[in-house]
This record gives sequence, C-alpha cells and structure tokens, in this order.
Amino acid sequence: MDSPSVIAMTTSSARRAATTYRCTECGWTSTKWVGRCGECLAWGTVDELGTPRLARLAPGPVTAPALPLPSVHGEASASVSSGVPELDRVLGGGIVPGAVLLLAGEPGVGKSTLLLEVAAQVARRGRTILYVSGEESAAQVRMRAARTGALEPSLYLACEVELSAILSHIDAVAPDLLVIDSIQTISSNDVDGVAGGVNQVRAVTAALVRVAKERHLPTMLVGHVTKDGSIAGPRALEHIVDVVLQFEGERNSRLRLLRAAKNRFGPVDEIGCFDLSEDGIVEVADPTGLFVSRHPEPISGTCVTVNLEGRRPLLAEVQALVTAGVGATPRRAVSGLDSSRLAMLLAVLERRVGLRLSRLDIYVSTVGGASLRGPSSDLAAAVAIASAATNAAVPTSTVVIGEVGLAGELRQVPNVGQRLSEAARLGFTRAVVPRDHQRAPAARREFDDLQVVECADLFRALALLNVVGEGPVRLPDDLRLPEC
Repeated sequence: MDSPSVIAMTTSSARRAATTYRCTECGWTSTKWVGRCGECLAWGTVDELGTPRLARLAPGPVTAPALPLPSVHGEASASVSSGVPELDRVLGGGIVPGAVLLLAGEPGVGKSTLLLEVAAQVARRGRTILYVSGEESAAQVRMRAARTGALEPSLYLACEVELSAILSHIDAVAPDLLVIDSIQTISSNDVDGVAGGVNQVRAVTAALVRVAKERHLPTMLVGHVTKDGSIAGPRALEHIVDVVLQFEGERNSRLRLLRAAKNRFGPVDEIGCFDLSEDGIVEVADPTGLFVSRHPEPISGTCVTVNLEGRRPLLAEVQALVTAGVGATPRRAVSGLDSSRLAMLLAVLERRVGLRLSRLDIYVSTVGGASLRGPSSDLAAAVAIASAATNAAVPTSTVVIGEVGLAGELRQVPNVGQRLSEAARLGFTRAVVPRDHQRAPAARREFDDLQVVECADLFRALALLNVVGEGPVRLPDDLRLPEC
C-alpha cells in the first residue's frame, strides 16, 4: 500500500506535467516554467495558465446556431464613412460596425485630437458618440474640443478608468461610436495587476471587443507606444483588435501620416496625411506642396522625384550642396535619405561618371522632412549631387525616377506608371526613367502631356539633363583641388 507521502508526490508530479505555461506577449506555450520566452525572447512573460491540459471540457450553451456561409447577411458589415476622408482612405472605405480599431503613436503626435475630430464628424451626422477619457479631465477635453470646433450636443464625454463604469455608460448612452483614450489607463477590479499591465490590458480589451461584437458598436482605442516604437502592452493586443493604425510625425513638423499596420477589412498599404495646428487637425488631400519647393528659376543641386507612400504617389525634392573641404576628413551630412545608399551613390558617381568627390564636403537633404528610404530616389539624389558639383541646374519641369546600380546602370522601380501619372497631373513636362524593354509600345503613349525619356545608365541620364558633358567631367574652379 502506498504511503500518503508517495501519493502526494505522485499527484503533484501529475499536476505539474498537466500544466501549461504561456507567454503573455506572443502566446508561445511550454510544459514547464521558464524565465525567458523561447519565441519572442521576452523576460518574465511566461505565466501558468492555471487549467490542466488534460481537463475535460463540458459542452457549453450555444449563443446562435451555425448557419451556411451563403445565408449569412453581409449588410451589417458594410462600412460607414467616418466623416474624415483621409481616415476612410486608410481604412478602405470607412468604419465597419462592430470593428475595434487601435490607434497607436508617440506622445504628442495628435492621437486624441484626431479621434476627437472623428467623433465630432460622426456626431454632426446625427449619431451618438461616447468619448471616454482616462488621461484628461472633462474640463481639459472640453477646452480642446472648443479650440478645434468639436462641441457637438450628441458627443457625450465620460472620464472613467474602471471597466464596469464604462460598461454602465455604454448601457445608458447607447452610442453609435465608442472612443477610449487610452486603453492603458483602463482597469478592471476583477483582474489582478495595475492599469496598463499585461493582464489588465488584455482583459479590458477582450471585454470591449466582446461588447463591440455583440452590439455592432464600432470602437476606437488609443494605445501607447514604447521607446522602440512598438505598441505598449502585450503583443496579443494587436491580434485581438481588427485594425491597427500607426500615427506618425516629426516633432518639428506639422505633417502627420496615418498608416494601417493591420486591417481585416481593407488594404494595409494606404496612408492618410494630416496637418496638426493650433486649431486642430486638418486633412491634407494633396501633400505634394509640402515636399517640393517651387523656384522661379532653376537652381543647381535640386532634383524632383516621385515617391510612393503605400499606394499613394508623392512628389519629393532632393537638395544637395557640394563645397570644398576645410579639414582632413570630408563631411557627409544626410537628412531624409539612407546614409549607406548615399555612400554607394557617391562611389558610383566617382567611378562610373568621373566626378571627383572624395575630398569634398557633401550635404544632402529632402524638403519638408520627407523620408526617402527606398531605391526609387537613387537617381534623384545622384542628379542633385552631380548638379551641385558641376553647378548645372536641372529644369524645374523635369522629374526623375529610378534605382542606380553599382555598375552605373538604371533599374526599374515598381509602379512607374502611377508615379508618372502624378507627375503629369502636377504639370511636369519631362520625366527621365530607366529603360524598360518589357513594356509594350502602346503603353509608351500613355502620357501625352509628359515626355518620358528612357536612359540605360547614370552617365547618359546626367548628359541628357546637361549636368555633365559628353567628354571628361570637370568641376568648377572653386571645387577643384590640387592633385596629390
């Protein structure tokens, strides 16, 4: 007969063997506790589920019978416009009833201002809005709403940080749109942990998602971000919600970009442009003027290209300045472009074109803080540098698009037709692009008002723009340094 101690040890071992541990960040599971997740490598995120893996689950009540998929009505999931066209563009048409949207961004980028504007626009259409603020007082929200013109009688405000109180407000107001600012400030008395913790954020978000689905209530949540730019809280939060939006912008710039990192109801490669000012946030339907400076006369060291932000073509201007170096080591200053790609372009210009730039100071920047990280802006940066070095201006009506290879060849970039259409719409008369041997001849007549010139390599493109001559390249006297 087994002793009580042996039975206790056997029962304890069986219970440990039947227990599962899961990472609260990524959902990775393990049969034993570890201090570091084996999937996302996060420390201290592996917790015991508390339910034996071998436990038998009893059948539960069925909330609704299963239906054949063709018989399910889809009218209830038709998107509704938010009243902000730039937001509708990113969402793919509007807000879907019952969808839960998570808006993340750095502090001060304008998340609360954007959602308050959305709430006001929806309220002006006769809908009821419940705006829950967990970070500001009612007087502070009211002052911001008065400044931005968002005082609407059907826009209800509640300053709560407890989940049960928010659910009571939802029952009392019966809103058509729910805004929570922010999810990290809301907590539940039924869950252990402080507000903003892993358990609290997961439990509160799951409860709000359940309410949104049951009542077909579109819900917009504001989320904080960490120092590295990721959404604060558990990674599972991004899997629970339907849409994840990123609101980006430089502190020294008024331009704000809205991107979709996840969208169950639409595309994830669209962007929305906004202008954040003292009077609120305003849509920028055509942001091209923010990234291009119009000069009355051609100026050397400038070149215009067409960049794609998601699926949206935006014109951007690259400016370069080349001066004689005063120190032993030449300076290289870059803003808005990839510094490693700039170093590659300088090497190509020196080796393949013949521009002696190794001992000169070079400064390259974009206008308006535009970020050109892709290879499609290589040709524009190379033309701007060569133009600044030879003091030969590029015509203001010319746009260049293309990638530059290490052999000096020009390579095609995606969606050239869409980029050229945008350049033609804005009045440019000539475009220099890489040679495309696969395009059909009929496609070459697509832009009647825009002269499209194809070049095979960088030297021919610079010669076509009169930046360099056909013979050896000579720098101006003020940039010519004595040979060693």
